[in-house]
Amino acid sequence: MIELRHLRTLVALKESGSLAGAAKKRFVTQSALSHQIKELETRINSAIFVRKSKPLSFTQEGARLLNLAEDILPKVIETEFDLKKGLEDGDNHLGVGIECHSCFRWLMPVIEQFRQQYPLADLDLSSRHLFDSLNALEQGELDVVLTSDPVPGQAIAYQHLFDFEVRLVVANDHPLAQQEYVTPQQLAELPILSYPVSLERLDIFRHFLEPAGVKPGPQVTCDLTMMLLQRIACKDGIAALPSWSISEAHGLSLTSLKLGAEGLKRPLFGAYRRNGANARLAQHWLELVAKEGLEKQRLS
Repeated sequence: MIELRHLRTLVALKESGSLAGAAKKRFVTQSALSHQIKELETRINSAIFVRKSKPLSFTQEGARLLNLAEDILPKVIETEFDLKKGLEDGDNHLGVGIECHSCFRWLMPVIEQFRQQYPLADLDLSSRHLFDSLNALEQGELDVVLTSDPVPGQAIAYQHLFDFEVRLVVANDHPLAQQEYVTPQQLAELPILSYPVSLERLDIFRHFLEPAGVKPGPQVTCDLTMMLLQRIACKDGIAALPSWSISEAHGLSLTSLKLGAEGLKRPLFGAYRRNGANARLAQHWLELVAKEGLEKQRLS
């Protein structure tokens, strides 16, 4: 595939008239530039300039690529300028609401990447609205929401980021630990450990136990993932957690199981206001979230 760096090299060759001059313009060594040119010639199966010609002379194929470069590169520069100007002219504050307690830890690298790419932006990550976050988004109190439960509405756009698996986590010596997967009936009356969220909002209840008509045991809540995992290891109960949370076990004696033979998969969406002043900034943030989330799924 022909890349922008190849096109920039062609323009540098034309402007300088030599490999040495082009290398200086492109801030690379002459050897690195020669390697890049050879790579391009291999891709198009043709030479791009006549060797040892003074001044440097392009082949027919090289001249055609040079015309392409002179057409495309000004448009790229103009678009980059417009995008940057749009960010500077728009609202640079981005309030991000999260409905998933266990998302915070793996979002830290995303926050760092985002701040490096958009140093002018003011990113505020919060779970204070919890499951009222979509309403907060509509009211303008938040700019982006990460949610698994989209609510249709004309003012809100939803961008699917990735799907993740919710797994049952039990102590290694729990009676269920040797199972490949569990059925709803096997969890009847067992204590459920969870974040401080009502039972009706839990994935294990809404999408696994309730459809099967199974009543769980008492619910015990914990604020922190590590506290939750430690209580599971002590056999205070069971929990259903996204697969990425299990990596925080740090040597605890825990086993994760599929919920049902096919496993329980849930989607994660990014929601933002369609006509928001920072909608473009929100989309850039969600692109980074999707990339990191998919990588997490690959490593889980």
